[in-house]
Amino acid sequence: MTDTPPDRLDVNPKSKHHDTDVLKRGIGIRFNGKERQDVEEYCVSEGWIRVAAGKARDRSGNPMTVRLKGVVEPYYLDAAPQE
Repeated sequence: MTDTPPDRLDVNPKSKHHDTDVLKRGIGIRFNGKERQDVEEYCVSEGWIRVAAGKARDRSGNPMTVRLKGVVEPYYLDAAPQE
């Protein structure tokens, strides 16, 4: 694994952008200079994040999300494992 987080990542296991290994390692998101803990999905190259819109749910039980545009800076919470 590299020390650069992926360009796009989603916490939903049904998404094609979901990566279990990366999520197990731990990802932090800095959005417009502030730490965010509630990010459901992000894309660095397009400059957006998706966050839950309150407690609203869709008919499948998934949280309703809102897309926010801005500067996205993902980082790993831990240092790279030493081999």
